[in-house]
Amino acid sequence: MKTTVLLINLGTPDSPKTSDVRKYLTEFLNDKRVIDLPWLGRKSLVNAIIVPFRSSKSAKLYSELWTEDGSPLLINAYQLQKALSKELGSSYEVELAMRYGKPSLKKKLKELEARQPERIILVPLYPQYASSTTGSTLELAMKAIARWKQLPEVKTIHHFHDQEGFIDSFADRIKHYKPEDYDHVVMSYHGLPLNQVTEAHQGKTCEEMRCEYSRNESNHFCYRASCYETSHLLAEKLQLKKEDYTVCFQSRLNKNWTSPFTDEVVLHHAQAGKKKLLVTSPAFVADCLETIHELGTELKRDFEEEGGAQLTLVESLNVMPKWVETLANWVNEANQN
Repeated sequence: MKTTVLLINLGTPDSPKTSDVRKYLTEFLNDKRVIDLPWLGRKSLVNAIIVPFRSSKSAKLYSELWTEDGSPLLINAYQLQKALSKELGSSYEVELAMRYGKPSLKKKLKELEARQPERIILVPLYPQYASSTTGSTLELAMKAIARWKQLPEVKTIHHFHDQEGFIDSFADRIKHYKPEDYDHVVMSYHGLPLNQVTEAHQGKTCEEMRCEYSRNESNHFCYRASCYETSHLLAEKLQLKKEDYTVCFQSRLNKNWTSPFTDEVVLHHAQAGKKKLLVTSPAFVADCLETIHELGTELKRDFEEEGGAQLTLVESLNVMPKWVETLANWVNEANQN
């Protein structure tokens, strides 16, 4: 019997049309783990306020990065599926699904149920654990599989923000751009609401838990602590001193999100006279709206308007051979344990 490997990423609209973006945002933002309000409050906020006002703006952004072949995230996902399948060989079946949008995780699990696989390895493609990403993905998958009549053996690759293969792959990406030639390195991660972060350490703040400095038994589920740990490990590989790089967070909706904020950090460096910034985002293993447009276009424009000369974005891992090999090694290890 072949082992089924299910790669899962967040998702993307079917097209940059406002109607498709609205459909995607409705599914995404109504997830109780993404916006953790009581049911009625979440429905009112998302369906009456956020989605109607945000859909057209987001559609415009998606249209600027859309290619002839479709969404960059989805293109990368299919290329990764193909490359990993080739790397693993005939003993595995590599499938792909998205938590929101298509190919739908719910539908993919229905297809797999009909095949009655003996073993499934779930691979959520989020380096740092968060309830709204890894947690949401695994909850949906586990609940669906639990209803099957023929239950397979299920294994997961839970998070990998500190794993050597992931760190080495991202470090190699960054090394290609010779970080020593830049005034500063910015490591940007997707932000989260502060309440979702403090829940990981029983309501205490990251400052109280010293998440910026150490990830340990008390804060091991903290997303912010995981981001800092990734950055510390990358800095060690790249031989960056503490003053050579900044950890920051993008995509905030308001001030009550994880900080420091990426846009403010970059503007600060521009105002301080820094001319060349190298920006990387180790929160994403595939380039998408948040990397290509938010960092590579918007942040670059803001930096240059403030007097900066060059902001260079390091591309994500995408289908980097070393990254594909790393994934294959993790799958093989999970399959043997």
